[in-house]
Amino acid sequence: MADTQTPPIEADICVIGAGSGGLSVAAAAAAFGRSVVLLEKHKMGGDCLNYGCVPSKALIAAAKRAEAMRTAGPFGIMPAEPVIDWAAVNDHVRSVISAIEPNDSVARFTGLGVRVIQAAGRFVDRQTVAAADNVIRARRFVIATGSSPFVPPIPGLESVNYFTNETIFDNRARIDHLIVVGGGPIGIEMAQAHRHLGSRVTVIEAAGAMANDDPEMTSLLLKRLRAEGIEIFEGARVSEVASAGGGVSLSVQVKDGTRGTISGSHLLIAAGRRPNIRDLNLEAAGIKYTDRGVVVDKGLVTTNWRVFAIGDAAGALQFTHVANYHAGIVIRRALFRLPVKASHDQVPWVTYTEPELAHIGLSEAEALKRKISIAVLRWTYHENDRAQAERETEGHVKVVVDKRSGKILGATILGHQAGELIQMWSLALSQGMKIKAMTEWISPYPTLSEINKRAAYRFYADKAASPLVRRIVGWLAKLG
Repeated sequence: MADTQTPPIEADICVIGAGSGGLSVAAAAAAFGRSVVLLEKHKMGGDCLNYGCVPSKALIAAAKRAEAMRTAGPFGIMPAEPVIDWAAVNDHVRSVISAIEPNDSVARFTGLGVRVIQAAGRFVDRQTVAAADNVIRARRFVIATGSSPFVPPIPGLESVNYFTNETIFDNRARIDHLIVVGGGPIGIEMAQAHRHLGSRVTVIEAAGAMANDDPEMTSLLLKRLRAEGIEIFEGARVSEVASAGGGVSLSVQVKDGTRGTISGSHLLIAAGRRPNIRDLNLEAAGIKYTDRGVVVDKGLVTTNWRVFAIGDAAGALQFTHVANYHAGIVIRRALFRLPVKASHDQVPWVTYTEPELAHIGLSEAEALKRKISIAVLRWTYHENDRAQAERETEGHVKVVVDKRSGKILGATILGHQAGELIQMWSLALSQGMKIKAMTEWISPYPTLSEINKRAAYRFYADKAASPLVRRIVGWLAKLG
């Protein structure tokens, strides 16, 4: 409990949580000359740097190198089964984190003029937060506490060792058979990465794997994963977990009522995440919240007008780039009093499997649900020369367009470098572009980005066969 005799710290902005969103708010506010207090009870950089985006992509990169050795035959290179040094792989992951850590460090933010307090923050009243022996009073507060792995109440789980995303990146030993509970992006990414590193992998998903993505594309991705030897059980619930021969044993019931037992050497729980808000004493500040997160309006303001909530803490889409987007909104509202509002209609996301799965905007199903007359445009990687040269021909681009106006509504890409290719569609949607604009740029040859342009041309494919258009072209030809 804070010592009430300690003089309170006065600040323009107090940020609770030093993850990506909180750091962005703190850095920007300090750059504009505002006094900023930043509270972090654990590690600077939050989940993304320490347990999420950074270590997972580093592990995936190592796994891709291993898989490339196995699949080099078509290039005239003798394929080889890689020897995996799990401790060295972990050293690689830790070194990537270490390379990025200085950007998020206490020293850097202190140098920017931010007062960093390494302690948990807890509201005392509507305009005061206590952190260790400090009391902070600020004009505005920003709750940026992120989220943590949700561990479902499965009987027996507490009696076995298991990984979450907060612990699996500390592993330095070989995993023989990894059982993953959860078929969302985290579970699927880790499943393929460990398969490529030589582990047997089984995924158990209570609903449908990758259920938030386009079902046409996810079916193709899951087919690829199964072809690689990953077992994926959908509509399956774990009723009990127990230790078994130095590993774990899961009792599973699938949707048709069939029961069975799945045993493995290691267990990863990837069953979703929950916001880190329970210890903030939000009631004292008059801030409403639910199990999904802090209740905010479209301006990210809570039921206490002095307090914003951003990112996972606000129940938003759980992506680092969403937290950073929210940070920009808070800065514009808190510092410049601009009436900007958050919109999540154009948030892109990527699942970093191989092939990658990327999405932006409306899916085909969502557009139809809104009763929009649409055209669905596709172009395959197989028809792209760069993809052929690199033997990355699996997948395609799928674009949803308003059939009448040509306005771009959304895009999904399954394929190599999909996370890079989706950004053209992200720009197009952000600027309200029509499909015509996606045909008018010059693409260097040969590049994967030509796939986007070829998909856009499909909007006009039928027009070339139109009798009227053909008559016009014939008439113009007669002019000489």
